[in-house]
Amino acid sequence: MNFRATLRIALAALRVNKMRSALTMLGIIIGVAAVIVMIAVGNGAQARVEDQIRSLGSNIIMVFSGAPLSGGARGSAGSQQTITEDDAYAIGRELEEIAAAAPSLRGSGQVVAGNANWSTSFFGITPDYLDAREWPIGEGRGFEQAEMNSAAKVALIGQTVAKNLFGDATPLDQVIRVRKVPLTVIGILDKKGQNMMGQDQDDVILMPISTARKRVLGASAMAKSRSVGSITVKIRQGTDMKAAEEKMRDLLRQRHRLQPGQDDDFFVRNLSEILQAQEASSKVLAMLLAAVASVSLLVGGIGIMNIMLVSVTERTREIGLRMAVGARGRDILSQFLVEAVTLSLIGGIVGIILGVGGSFLVGELAGWRTELSVAAIGLAVGFAAAVGIFFGYYPARKASSLLPIEALRYE
Repeated sequence: MNFRATLRIALAALRVNKMRSALTMLGIIIGVAAVIVMIAVGNGAQARVEDQIRSLGSNIIMVFSGAPLSGGARGSAGSQQTITEDDAYAIGRELEEIAAAAPSLRGSGQVVAGNANWSTSFFGITPDYLDAREWPIGEGRGFEQAEMNSAAKVALIGQTVAKNLFGDATPLDQVIRVRKVPLTVIGILDKKGQNMMGQDQDDVILMPISTARKRVLGASAMAKSRSVGSITVKIRQGTDMKAAEEKMRDLLRQRHRLQPGQDDDFFVRNLSEILQAQEASSKVLAMLLAAVASVSLLVGGIGIMNIMLVSVTERTREIGLRMAVGARGRDILSQFLVEAVTLSLIGGIVGIILGVGGSFLVGELAGWRTELSVAAIGLAVGFAAAVGIFFGYYPARKASSLLPIEALRYE
């Protein structure tokens, strides 16, 4: 018997019990849809972490001001200003592993432009900051050295600030007031998105560090010295991050005249390590979600096997009659195997449709990022077919091994 005839007979048998066939496929449909949705959710989580890594810039280490033990209590990051601009310049000058070391001052306050106002954060930076963060300027220009030296009243603004202060109008050459200090907008930063803490990186104003120190921060402690809140350090590509971090720590301890055994008066955070750990966790989560969803495919396969065994029992006399008129065991085996695989494939196709739709629905209703994978869809369909073959083989084998005489006598 050729394959076309076998397929025709198998489909005819499935049409006889449409409801039972539909219920048999239900497990496969749910399984395939669940696998696609879970992998899409997992891929979305991984993509979000990768975006965070790109938004921070590659190979980034942050150095924060801190405080040594004082009265038995350790201060938090930034509780005392213990690092300076000179520390940043020394890091960039003395360590060959460093591509850029950018000191920065941070503040916050209400920003006014015309009749609009917006509460945001501002940073006093050097030109190396944008290089370290791999943050290009979308429109306008960056700071010139003369502006850095003279504490010029100029600023770069993020996309969120631009939207809230100027709407659809261009902010270039417009004046904004930061803590009552007028600054001219000379550039608009490219969009960065959220960081690993969920904060909007585009909600920011950047100005020369000299401007922040002398004009905006005013009489604060940071304004009276060369101290800074943090240093953003970019490590050269191909350099061992951990080794570079240790060299930088040793240099800062030497500059701060810290004795052996004395605690650091600064904090070092390797952002790449933190984000790589998050990425590894998201991959494990994606694999776990896919594994859990695959259980439903296994349950669907068991359902196919059960129904096919019932079908073999119900059609015992039919099998005996076919074998009596010349059908061979392999013809019977092929027929029942084709029935099982057909159920799985049809269930897989319906499951793909529901899975794709479910992925979009999860993204819209739950607000989660989802990313469909063609490989995941192909894997789900292939697995569905494999389930049909694996769980359909035993009933098909049982049917093909029946003796015609015993089958014809079956009541």
